[in-house]
Amino acid sequence: MPQTAETFERDRFDIGFSREDTEVKRLFPTPFVVAPVVDYEALNAQLARIILERVKGHASVQRSNAGGWQSDIDFPDWAGPPGEALLTAARRLADAFTAVDGEDGLEMGGPEWKVNAWANVNGPGDANRAHHHPAAFWSGVYWVDAGQVDGADCGGQFEIQDPRGVLPAFYAPRVRYAIAGCLSAGGEDFFVPRTGVMVLFPAWMVHAVRAYSGPRRRISVAFNLSI
Repeated sequence: MPQTAETFERDRFDIGFSREDTEVKRLFPTPFVVAPVVDYEALNAQLARIILERVKGHASVQRSNAGGWQSDIDFPDWAGPPGEALLTAARRLADAFTAVDGEDGLEMGGPEWKVNAWANVNGPGDANRAHHHPAAFWSGVYWVDAGQVDGADCGGQFEIQDPRGVLPAFYAPRVRYAIAGCLSAGGEDFFVPRTGVMVLFPAWMVHAVRAYSGPRRRISVAFNLSI
């Protein structure tokens, strides 16, 4: 078939790309560290005993919690050696993912962290409203007992909202960036709590806990690391 000017131009500009050299750069990522604690059973048994004893004599504070029991931020003052060990581990974990600008560039490890921490006990129907933690660099949660999360859907997911807000999904909410780690852009992502697991995230990240419906109490310790 003779080649016309139209088909010649179309063929001429049929541009291809090098698959091997194409890059996807994930700019401005937000860290969310998931760190399982090794041999947590003995630690958790002591923490659960201390926290549940505290519940008996102290009323819950009211912050982001919708139901449930939450202590004041004085957990380090009454949690004893198990609480001290937990918060020392939290500092070490943060140090592994922190660097400080020095004269010769980035120096790995964090500053001398100040810490406040509190305990949470949730039952069926309890949740935490969306919030962030001002005046801190890192925040985190450790699940002493995640309650019943396996098998039936018991809710209670830890919800992380996109820090860019709705902007990535505002123009075309049904269209997604088909790139690993980018599918939740403009919305939220979720982490299902697990007993013996600590998570660490920027304190400015808006987060919440969906209503929990499991029959067993959920016990956790949350903390802030500041300078």
